Amino acid sequence: MKHTLSHFFRSLTQCKTFSQYGRYAGKTAAYLLLFLAAYALGSGAACLSEDPGKGVPAGASGISFPALAEGNWGLSFQEDGQPPTGNASMEELEKYDAYYACDTDEKVLYLTFDAGYENGCTEPILDALKKHNVSATFFVVGTYIESEPELIQRMVEDGHTVGNHTWHHPDMAQISDIDSFREEITSVEDAYRDVTGQEMTKYYRPPQGKYNETNLEMAKELGYKTFFWSLAYVDWYEDDQPTKEEAFDKLLGRIHPGAIVLLHSTSATNAAILDELLTRWEEMGYQIRPLSELAG
Repeated sequence: MKHTLSHFFRSLTQCKTFSQYGRYAGKTAAYLLLFLAAYALGSGAACLSEDPGKGVPAGASGISFPALAEGNWGLSFQEDGQPPTGNASMEELEKYDAYYACDTDEKVLYLTFDAGYENGCTEPILDALKKHNVSATFFVVGTYIESEPELIQRMVEDGHTVGNHTWHHPDMAQISDIDSFREEITSVEDAYRDVTGQEMTKYYRPPQGKYNETNLEMAKELGYKTFFWSLAYVDWYEDDQPTKEEAFDKLLGRIHPGAIVLLHSTSATNAAILDELLTRWEEMGYQIRPLSELAG
């Protein structure tokens, strides 16, 4: 039973939506396993709700995620315009100076980009951000700083924050010792200092959203705040880019108060639509604020 439950929770955290989990095990099997897990653990860490939406956060399904579930960061969207449910609650993450959204009814959002390499899309993205006077956060890997110092400098000059996405983009959940963790982080700091002459803002995003509690503790120990996200879409396949309509369907339909939005700066679709996207968000009444206003 112990092995089965462990396997179940690992599988659950790897699914970004409940429907994906249903494809993994079948809806009936999922309900049965979840019931057995709650019964066996006797703690209600995983539970089946007879009334989805009752007694759970807005946007949740009838299923509560285990507190601080580890593995791949995942989200469950149930209602457009409402915050999704994450692998861990905002309250659990806050203990580690970690965030995936802001708990607010105010129409604000926080725009972030992950940058692993350059393919010509970053400049038009920066142009659109400058046109709308938007300050974003770019989470970059170390090799990006080495290969694109001019773009890093422009990000800084335009008032954006450059965050830490590690040097090699590894699965950080597999790193259990502080020395190895520190090396992945501080090598990026050193490269940033060499290019800009400034100290890097201590904002960290785990590559691929892979994490565990130890990672969060180590990041905090190094003075970092960790940022996941509450809205993203499949924009990272360079040779299979979403259409404008597909992008707007997700980025307009699922935007919600307090959202941390993750986009990839390698996306040609993002580069093409960002000016209009920012306009559409503004027309919906949203203000786009820097992460510093969420976490300091």
